Amino acid sequence: MTLSVTREIAKLRGEIERHNYLYYVVNQPELTDAEYDALYRKLEEIEAKHPELITPDSPTQRVGSEPSQSFASIKHSIAMLSFGNAFDADGLRDFDRRVCSQLGVEQITYVAELKLDGLAVELVYQDGLLVNGSTRGDGRIGEDVLANLRTIRSIPLRLRDADSPVPSLLEVRGEVFIEKQAFATLNRQREADELPPFANPRNLAAGTLRQLDARVTAGRSLSIYCYDVGLVEGITIESQQQLLDILPKLGLRVNPRYRSCSGIEQVIGFYGDILDSRQALPYEADGIVVKVDSFAARETLGTVSRSPRWAIAGKFPAAQGITTLKDIVVSVGRTGALTPVAVLEPVRIQGVEISSATLHNEDEILRKDIRIGDTVVVERAGDVIPKIARSMPELRTGDERLFVMPTTCPVCGSHIVRVETEAAHRCLNTTCPARFKQSVLHFISKGGLDVEGMGPQLIAQLVDGGIVSSLADLLRLDRDTLIGLERFGPQSADNLLAALDSSKKVSLGRFLFALGIPGVGAHLAELLARHFDNLDSLVQAGEEELASLHEIGPLSAHAISTFFANKQSRQTIRDLLDAGLTLEAPSAESEAGALAGQRFVFTGSLSSMTRSEAGERVKSLGGIVASSVSKTTQYVVLGENPGSKADKAREAGVSLLTEDEFLQLLESHE
Repeated sequence: MTLSVTREIAKLRGEIERHNYLYYVVNQPELTDAEYDALYRKLEEIEAKHPELITPDSPTQRVGSEPSQSFASIKHSIAMLSFGNAFDADGLRDFDRRVCSQLGVEQITYVAELKLDGLAVELVYQDGLLVNGSTRGDGRIGEDVLANLRTIRSIPLRLRDADSPVPSLLEVRGEVFIEKQAFATLNRQREADELPPFANPRNLAAGTLRQLDARVTAGRSLSIYCYDVGLVEGITIESQQQLLDILPKLGLRVNPRYRSCSGIEQVIGFYGDILDSRQALPYEADGIVVKVDSFAARETLGTVSRSPRWAIAGKFPAAQGITTLKDIVVSVGRTGALTPVAVLEPVRIQGVEISSATLHNEDEILRKDIRIGDTVVVERAGDVIPKIARSMPELRTGDERLFVMPTTCPVCGSHIVRVETEAAHRCLNTTCPARFKQSVLHFISKGGLDVEGMGPQLIAQLVDGGIVSSLADLLRLDRDTLIGLERFGPQSADNLLAALDSSKKVSLGRFLFALGIPGVGAHLAELLARHFDNLDSLVQAGEEELASLHEIGPLSAHAISTFFANKQSRQTIRDLLDAGLTLEAPSAESEAGALAGQRFVFTGSLSSMTRSEAGERVKSLGGIVASSVSKTTQYVVLGENPGSKADKAREAGVSLLTEDEFLQLLESHE
């Protein structure tokens, strides 16, 4: 009996997944909705009678699980990079010139795809079974949203093996989105239920994937298109065109509206075609993504910071609206820079109400001839901060007023200065309350100490009340003080103190970011943390040593050196350490690794593995993978057709390894 039931269940599941594939991936449905529903109900009925035969990859298990309390973090094996932007044909041609120059060719084949306005995710399949799913996050670490991703019907729970061999490991990247019609239907239903409508499809997709209750996700019509991979084992993929051919055979949906282009002019033609038909697309698209087709060529091109040199996003013109500029106010940032902000008569653009926009600096206002009272064109693209594209002087009445940058800080009254080499006006008073509040916000932000339960209003209370006058004061807050604050009860106080206590142990990289060193973002902070053994070594580093590091130029090196030479900066660090903050030592795994601290640079194509896979093996042994040769490099690994890095290594006296020698080195230490 059980054997026959098992066979029937397997047959039903196979049929349902086949029809899912025909409907979602190749758009060739064979069944009506009613016929499909009948198959599905039959499977549900049999599984209800035999719950012991239900498996995680059954089509019936997409309905969503019980609510989760939070999302765990997942580290991506290979970073999910973001793309640089081009905003017109000239920008795309500039990109092409850089690519062809670096590869030493006159023309190259690109694959151009649509850039959807959704949320990037990674799906991980082991032996064909979906085992992990996460958001892009910061590119290195994302949120575990597997339970929600499993509810999306266009994501196979198990890869197909009918037309292509199933890889033993496949990390596939894609964009989760909602189509315009489904978005409109959902908003009509919300309005009927007297609920506020969603602002735009992207916010809906992002918010839906982050629902703690996966059953909410299951009730919304999300879709996915896949376009990239991370680690792959068991099959070989050599180009983007080949990737887009293979993924559908495995049951993974790709956007059919892509084009293989011989040279950049064909790419520009594709850009224009999509821009002209943009409104007719069934989903929101804010541009195209242009990728070098050959994976071997991509390895040669490499990456810069968090963006690949082999791809670029061709962005469409931003959505615009027309409104009145009511006033210009000035905000003071943590570095003392004064930023003019436009106060607008509210205007809706792409479903979002815009009531303010940044004006950057006085030069920007003068260049665009923007006046208080003007009718202005406001521009918004995706989640980018709205900006004023231009004023409309032809509509002036004569009542408009010129903006004048204040000569004193609007918060502390200190004299405002403008350095000749900068566009910004600055308040140089380091004790300015506005500057300090922004510094505190940065210090406790998600990229810094990540203190939950502390926002701008609470920080304003603490600073304005004289309770917190230094960063170290945050770590010395006590229960009685917090309970005495407005709208702050015992439970809130206990929660905040617990969050502050857990934040006192922090990695060096996060601490460096939290300090707000000029020009040092999260990426540069991690780079510094990886290079220097401890904080003391970094503090003592000279400007020349800092400038020698990859990705740190002379200006950044000067800013970092100046920061640590400043007596107030050093005192701030001492006070924080005295208040109980401790810096986490490098992980035991990294310290104990046989290649700990040794820097490897790869050049040319490897035959036994990709350069990314080779890099992961180096990192697993505590080594460091760099993209350029410097005096701190220990080894340069030579693949086929090595580039100029090999010559630089010879000039610098760096050890050169063939691929065989590199593999022997790994095997002797693993």
